[in-house]
Amino acid sequence: MDVYLLDGTYELFRHFYAIPPHTNPVGEEVAATLGVLASVVSMFESGVTHLGVATDHVIESFRNDLWTGYKTSAGVDPRLLAQFPLLEETLMSLGVVVWPMVKLEADDALAGAASRLAGFPDVDRVYICSPDKDLAQCVKKNRIVMLDRRRKTVIDEKGVIERFGVSPGSIPDYLALVGDSADGYPGLPGWGEKSASWVLSRHGHLENIPADPSDWKAKPRGADRLARTLRENLKLVFLFRDLATLRKTEPTIKSPAELFWKEPHESFVRICDRLDAPQLVERVSKIAHLS
Repeated sequence: MDVYLLDGTYELFRHFYAIPPHTNPVGEEVAATLGVLASVVSMFESGVTHLGVATDHVIESFRNDLWTGYKTSAGVDPRLLAQFPLLEETLMSLGVVVWPMVKLEADDALAGAASRLAGFPDVDRVYICSPDKDLAQCVKKNRIVMLDRRRKTVIDEKGVIERFGVSPGSIPDYLALVGDSADGYPGLPGWGEKSASWVLSRHGHLENIPADPSDWKAKPRGADRLARTLRENLKLVFLFRDLATLRKTEPTIKSPAELFWKEPHESFVRICDRLDAPQLVERVSKIAHLS
């Protein structure tokens, strides 16, 4: 079987900015939630049988205690923030397994779920449905892959190396050097994608990079300056790697059968009325009947 893991937070943001707003009769903005719901229904219509969705129940996490500049909910449109709990309620009413993260983040849950699911012999492949680059560290050969549903591309381990110039295991080191603007940490001055991939493809991890650039296995342009920056910012770069490293402690999955979608709950009709989407009830009814 194939198992699909969806980044609910990414999907909610994507739909919020991609489709026109829609307010239901009681004044709630619901368009993004409806967009994600319709997208998930389409996944089931296309033959997906096993699905888990991770969400950021709150945007802040333990990483905000590590780095003051880490991403927060500040500046996020209130109409979008208000749909975080609505999305979770909607997907649960559909009968989908949802992991709402509080101290950890949705990406951590996706990493943990992928790692556990790949350990079950009856799972053929795990698709992490997100384009977020930090999730590239989870890719394992052709067994755990990333699926960009918008671009309809699949990235396996070979694809990670082609895209970033390093193996999945070096992605946290890579992000520590180049930074991740979406998450709010800048990387090290002077280090770019080419220099980071050049050095890490040969040394693997930060602690394996010699302090003296003359000992590097290959010297990119400006190696002396890069080495000096690295020496002067060792504590900071290891902090950035810690931020980029996904935790795999949650969720607990005892069997992939837990993610098998059967049918919606009774509350689904009420939720569809709240979203002004009664047509989805019939669509879901047809799929559940077929399954």
